[in-house]
Amino acid sequence: QVQLVESGGGLVQAGGSLRLSCAASGSISSINAMGWYRQAPGKQRELVAVIIRGGTTIYADSVKGRFTISRDNAAVYLQMNSVKPEDTAVYYCAVDPRPTTQPLGSWGQGTQVTVSS
Repeated sequence: QVQLVESGGGLVQAGGSLRLSCAASGSISSINAMGWYRQAPGKQRELVAVIIRGGTTIYADSVKGRFTISRDNAAVYLQMNSVKPEDTAVYYCAVDPRPTTQPLGSWGQGTQVTVSS
C-alpha cells in the first residue's frame, strides 16, 4: 500500500509558475508509474503527465512545453510554467505498480491550483 500527499498548490497569476509535489510513503519500492491528473469544476478528470520508471514521460497536449514531470525515489513533481486560467483545477497525483500510461493504483487527496487572469 502506498500513501500519497500532495503539496504546492495555490493561487498564481497567468504566466506565472508553480511547482507541485507529491510525497509517497509505504511500499514505495513497488511504484513504477507516477502521474498527475486534474479535474476542473464540471469537467472530467484528465491525465496531465506521467513518468514511468526508467524515465519515459508522457504529457497531455494542453500542457506540452509548459509543464515538466519529474520524480525521485519517493516523490513526483510537476513544474508548471506559463500557466493559463484553463489550468485551474484540483490536481491529484497517482502511482501504479505497473509500467502504465494511466496510473490508477493509489491516489493523493488533491491540491487546488487557481490561475487568475
